[in-house]
Amino acid sequence: MANPEHVERLKQGVDSWNVWRMRERPNPPDLSAADLNGMNLSKADLAGVNLAEADLIEADLSAAFLTGAKLELADFSRANLRQAGLRGAHLFKAVLSEADLVKADLGLTNLSRADISKADLSGAELAGADLRRAHLFRANLSGANLVEANLSSAILSGANLSGANLREAILVKADLTHANLDRCRIYGVSAWNVAVNEGTKQQGLVVTAPDEPEVTVDYIEVAQFVHLMLHNEKVPEAVDTIGRKAVLLLGRFAEGRIVILDRLRDELRKRGFLPIAFSFAKPGTKQFAEIVGKLAGLSRFVILDVTNPKSAPFELEATVPECMVPFIPIIAAGEKPFAALEDLWVNRRDWVFEPLPYSSLQALVGALDEKIIRPAEVRFAELLARKAERLRGEQA
Repeated sequence: MANPEHVERLKQGVDSWNVWRMRERPNPPDLSAADLNGMNLSKADLAGVNLAEADLIEADLSAAFLTGAKLELADFSRANLRQAGLRGAHLFKAVLSEADLVKADLGLTNLSRADISKADLSGAELAGADLRRAHLFRANLSGANLVEANLSSAILSGANLSGANLREAILVKADLTHANLDRCRIYGVSAWNVAVNEGTKQQGLVVTAPDEPEVTVDYIEVAQFVHLMLHNEKVPEAVDTIGRKAVLLLGRFAEGRIVILDRLRDELRKRGFLPIAFSFAKPGTKQFAEIVGKLAGLSRFVILDVTNPKSAPFELEATVPECMVPFIPIIAAGEKPFAALEDLWVNRRDWVFEPLPYSSLQALVGALDEKIIRPAEVRFAELLARKAERLRGEQA
């Protein structure tokens, strides 16, 4: 229970309270379970204060200092934590687990690194709030206004965000596993490297601006792409270009080898191709096989520079057999390819070509049309026909 002396101090007014805290520097005051319903606590120094289970219904906490405060199970419903035209309350590292924040005004508040797990923020105003690295595990944010809120690296696992407004919010590296995003408004959202899984609900996401006809999609990962397709006439053209003209350049493009890469890119561009380069200069790169597999799947063919034995890490051996895309290995004369290349060529000769040696960069450019592009195009057409035949067989 609250310390009666501390409660009485606070009821004498914010100015008196702040002076007392500054002069006396007491241990963090205890206001737990205190009745502070409707009180004016604007700009109050409540840093580190124990306000667990306190009644703060409709209290004015605008611009209050609540850094590190203990607010678990406190009732903030309809409370105001924002001063008009200024930043909101300071709740950095505050503990708000299981707090009642229904329809509370938390706009522009600093909630970074706060523990808000299992709190009820349904219908809350959180526009422009700083929620970086906040812990919102199983929090209820249904119908909340999170316009321009910063949720980067926030933990939202199991959170209910259904119907929330996430327009122009930042969700970079946020954990959305098992979260409910159904019917969220996500126009302009920044969602790089978000963590989602099969338990993430994301149906009916609104990708258009408030003044545009409503368009909905499922899956936040594709929402930005769909919006770009609708509003940027060059995007459909670019997608078509990737499908028809992309060529993947793989190799250890470092030091002297960068000259090879640059020249190949230039020559491919002259011939109307779209070169995509991926260098595995650092063997053992995380998710290497997945990256190469996706890039190869977008390409008409792959030029694989195997001049340096270290230029093809072990993961490549697991990637090439699964990609029915023409692979054209090239190698400088006098060099030996990595040991497993011969096995790949023998076992996957339908799309892995015999290594093409070249004596100089000029010789490689001279062989580009007849020894690389033309054979690769023929093989690409053959593989495409084979894939189509296989698909027809599966549908029969």
